[in-house]
Amino acid sequence: MTKKLEDLLNLPDSKEIIETAKSQESEQKSYELEEQKKAFRDIEEFDKIASALPAVKGLGDMADKELNEIADKALTAYDDLMDLGMNVESRYSGRVFEVAGGMLKTSLDAKVAKLDKKIKMIDLQLKKEKLDKDSTTGDDGIINGQGYVVTDRNSLLEKLKGIDKDK
Repeated sequence: MTKKLEDLLNLPDSKEIIETAKSQESEQKSYELEEQKKAFRDIEEFDKIASALPAVKGLGDMADKELNEIADKALTAYDDLMDLGMNVESRYSGRVFEVAGGMLKTSLDAKVAKLDKKIKMIDLQLKKEKLDKDSTTGDDGIINGQGYVVTDRNSLLEKLKGIDKDK
């Protein structure tokens, strides 16, 4: 920019802008490094706590396996009863087909129960994540939420300059 244009728009000297941007960038990098070190320390502490607690494994897998077995056995019984119903006398086949329908319903109920369990787990995870997000505060005591950032003309121009450099 020219000096006249800077004076006309009441902007600070371009060298000053560059120097402040560099100093802000270096401060940001140091802040990010500190945050990264804190995060690694927190992860290490969590790993120590997790390794100290006894692990309970296989609860979800066992239930899924059992529901799959029930569904498979019910479908096999349904197929067998349908074959039997086609081969018996017509006055007895009605009851056989009714029982076969019951087996199909049992298979369907087992599959639905398995899906419901998974959906409930996902719902609980989403609720926990939302609760954690809403209740956390930053190190500065800043509470997460919605709001507006009020800025001045000079900072907007600095951001626009940064956008042009990124392209």
